[in-house]
Amino acid sequence: MDRIHYQEMEENLAKLAEEGALKDKKIYLFGHCNATEQLADLLFQRGYAVSAILDNNRAKHGRAYGGIRIIPPRDILKEQEESIVCIAARAYAAMADQLKRIGYQGCTRKVADYNSFADYSLAEDTRDRMNLRVRRGMERLQHLHRKYPDRLLILCPFLALGDIYLMMSYLPFYLEQRQTECALCVTGSSCADVVRMFGPYPVELLSQKQVDETIQAALYMRDMWTFIPHQDRPYTINLHQALYVKKIPLKQIYCSGIFGLPKDTKAVQPQYLKDYPGLEQIPAGKAVVLSPYAKSVTALPDAVWEQIIRDYTSKGYRCYTNVTGDETALEGTEAISPSVLEIRSVVERAGIFIGIRNGLCDVLELAEAEKTVLYPDYNYCDTNWKAIDIYPMEGWKHIVVKEGFTWNRR
Repeated sequence: MDRIHYQEMEENLAKLAEEGALKDKKIYLFGHCNATEQLADLLFQRGYAVSAILDNNRAKHGRAYGGIRIIPPRDILKEQEESIVCIAARAYAAMADQLKRIGYQGCTRKVADYNSFADYSLAEDTRDRMNLRVRRGMERLQHLHRKYPDRLLILCPFLALGDIYLMMSYLPFYLEQRQTECALCVTGSSCADVVRMFGPYPVELLSQKQVDETIQAALYMRDMWTFIPHQDRPYTINLHQALYVKKIPLKQIYCSGIFGLPKDTKAVQPQYLKDYPGLEQIPAGKAVVLSPYAKSVTALPDAVWEQIIRDYTSKGYRCYTNVTGDETALEGTEAISPSVLEIRSVVERAGIFIGIRNGLCDVLELAEAEKTVLYPDYNYCDTNWKAIDIYPMEGWKHIVVKEGFTWNRR
């Protein structure tokens, strides 16, 4: 979960507490994901107990996070009186509708607004707010078209390094087919850096709210000079639903599903990289760069990283934790914060990279180093496929972290 949505979640929980909505209630969460884990931690910090996490994925039933059991949604009907379901996952509307359909009559509250497209109230102030939103989006879209005449506007909906990297890997072929140039709109300076890895493309940096409004305007106006390269929102054809039928790696979804390219199209490699200024301070070939954080993946237990750090430090390696924003270094390591354009030079100098499967792994796909990717043991959304099936990394060592995990680097 990014900083903006986390702050929103903090504020919404404070409002629920002020309203008395959490007092003497059995609190349930819906959808086991990184955001839900952070919500559970925040509730614990504020003195609230969580009864259970509801989840549709049968593979997760019977497991637990921080002592909180993961159960099927229908189980809430056994004890729904005086309960509240708090949802921090992206699919709030579908989850709330599912609870109603199974007969849940308790309170359901959204604590983070990932999908600002959806507002189901017909109140006058809601209509006024949405009208203003549409006008802002249309004005921004028109401004962008005036600024970049005869260019296709690529609207990237999320702050997600991996998605931007995969998109840029195939975008040149798509532009060649359409015989046009482009300008890109992204959220977050790190995403803009991913774009710059591939060339001197014009990049507009927008807030999440601004990009949402611009996308909504483009959809309403059926603007043929915009393109939204993503698979799991109703921008095009809900491409992600194909995963319920067939296992398709995300790279192939971008190549063939989003851009319509032949499946054997060879991805473009980034050429515009920089060296980290403090490179000489990293022991060449005797250091490990660890990446334990991810916005959309459930965190790994601290004990996993403790084993890895203990192993390498005992053999004389210096360990670094790659951190951004308010993230902190793992105990026994040093914090290091290279930019996206510099991270590859750091990893190649260190010689070893170990990270949870996140977008940084995509950015480092071609780094010349010993690379290990750690996968939490979970299914992708509510499909039958494990994360390792959807996010494979060619040329990397793959490890699925299950209960009782023991680190063995051989």
